[in-house]
Amino acid sequence: MPGLIIAIDGPSGAGKGTVSRAISEQLRYRHVDTGAMYRAVGWRVQRDGLALDDEPAAAAIARDAAIVVEGGVVSIDGIDVTREIRTPAIDTAAAAIARLPAVREALVARQRRLASGGGVVMEGRDIGTVVFPAADVKVYLDATPEERARRRATDASHTGGQAGTAAVAASIVARDRSDTTRAASPLTLAPDATYLDTTGLAVAEVVARVLALVQAKAAATS
Repeated sequence: MPGLIIAIDGPSGAGKGTVSRAISEQLRYRHVDTGAMYRAVGWRVQRDGLALDDEPAAAAIARDAAIVVEGGVVSIDGIDVTREIRTPAIDTAAAAIARLPAVREALVARQRRLASGGGVVMEGRDIGTVVFPAADVKVYLDATPEERARRRATDASHTGGQAGTAAVAASIVARDRSDTTRAASPLTLAPDATYLDTTGLAVAEVVARVLALVQAKAAATS
């Protein structure tokens, strides 16, 4: 398989992480969770007692901190924050700093460097529209709000102590609103992306559909 850049976008709970990891494992590609990068910066902003709207300070962290997102582990400046960034407080912090243009500019530059050699599956909310508008394969995963809330409520790595599906649903609605209305790189479907509603689909079926797109692209470029 040639070193393609595969962009997988979509809202919270659509299955981006699960599908992206499975695709990267099957192709032996690098997997980059860009959302975890924003979460790590949000965690650091909160740890340092900074205001979530302090754009210069947050951008400096996004630009200069040692952020590693590899093998399911997330660290910032040598501190493992894999579990700490999956909480309601960090959900809020990540959504807030993701609205800051200077933070996005810094992290997008890092994301582009990470995928400069190809052979990567990158998941996020603006990969196919901003980070890699010329990505070889673009997929936008979605699901009904009810399905996305159900998934998050039953995923121990994301609930962070939230009280059931209703609380998770409220958090997802708030994040959707923040992501789709921000001025900088809003969540939107790229015109040339393949839209895939994962409601009611098994993970294996979603993975198979995405792999078919990848294989078709590889065949067309070989």
